[in-house]
Amino acid sequence: MPDSTLLNLGPASWVLLAVLLLGAAAVWRFALSGGFRHVFAAGIRALLQLALVALIISRVSGNPLLALLLVAVMFAVATWTSGRRVAQKGRWWMAALPIAAGVLPTGLLMFASGVLPADALALIAVLGQQIGGAMATTTVAGRRIEAELSTRRGEVEAGAALGFTWPQARMLIAGPVASEAVLPSIDQARTAGTVTLPGAFVGLILGGADPFSAALVQLLVLISLLLVNTVAAWTTLQLSARAGWRPLPR
Repeated sequence: MPDSTLLNLGPASWVLLAVLLLGAAAVWRFALSGGFRHVFAAGIRALLQLALVALIISRVSGNPLLALLLVAVMFAVATWTSGRRVAQKGRWWMAALPIAAGVLPTGLLMFASGVLPADALALIAVLGQQIGGAMATTTVAGRRIEAELSTRRGEVEAGAALGFTWPQARMLIAGPVASEAVLPSIDQARTAGTVTLPGAFVGLILGGADPFSAALVQLLVLISLLLVNTVAAWTTLQLSARAGWRPLPR
């Protein structure tokens, strides 16, 4: 029986994986002045983690409570990953706030409306995407804002000298920057169906779902991600303005 997947899987797929990973590592090392280790580690971790998650999902597919436990693990990993990117030597655990601020109300709204069923696979798929989106937005917004505040520290100090509080002075600089982290989500929603066919849509179509139903599911996911990511970016902005990642200067 042929595999019911979009790609042809077999020995060639493993060879291609190695070639793609090596190519990415080479570009990262020689063109972007990075290190081989980071790309290789990411690839190997992805392989091991996806294999483990596939095994876990096959075991929890009929148990919503176990699915929520897996979602909690996803949340913890997302917090650690994003927090270490933004504030490796600071309060990295504060990344939990923007991720939770984006995911919790959006997920609860979808669940309370009945759109998101108490189904293990649905919970893992939808909440996992939302956590991943919030993680990426928090990372980009946090790093971009912190870099801007560091570069323009003199303007922040000038604002404080003029009578603004430190959070107000920092907000003057950081405010216009935070929205940039949401641009990829906006572009993804704007170009859905014209530039890319998102994974959920393709998966449903391959599974035999009605095309209009598949499109509605994907639309719900995309729009929910817009809310998740805008709230995550706003919360990250508030954290940076109030020195949530690092103490304010005295």
